[in-house]
Amino acid sequence: MSEQTPLGGGVPTTSGRFLLEVDGVEIGTFREVQGLRLDVDVVEHVEGGQNGYVHQLPGVMRWPHLVFTRGMVQSDALFGWVQRSSGQGFAGNGDTLTRATGAVTVLDDRGNRMRSWELDGVFAVSWTGPSLSADSDAPLTESLEVAHHGFRAVTR
Repeated sequence: MSEQTPLGGGVPTTSGRFLLEVDGVEIGTFREVQGLRLDVDVVEHVEGGQNGYVHQLPGVMRWPHLVFTRGMVQSDALFGWVQRSSGQGFAGNGDTLTRATGAVTVLDDRGNRMRSWELDGVFAVSWTGPSLSADSDAPLTESLEVAHHGFRAVTR
């Protein structure tokens, strides 16, 4: 085994680019993604006469919202998707939410896809635009928060 290959075969990597796709459409690349997490509730069951331990069983799976952050871009893909699943797009669909499939993909420094998390039941719940001030030199950023029903990891 190579000295550079850690035990388990994984190679540590760094990346500053993360791609969000919804129903196969590239929404854009982001510089930060938060919330790739899974929590499983634990249900405790006390058995009469068993005083040495409490049975612990897996319960509901919880998937926190994902929050994407990036610099301002000129693409309208993000707002096109948001408008289809909320506001007039939501009302025009008989107030029925059309959940989408999505994917968060890590891109290497050459733009090659390395690893993806395929999302089920995605829809946007929040967008925050840049803070605008003539007195600031701070970069203009936007963030997007999405809800989902879970994800699967896929190695490319």
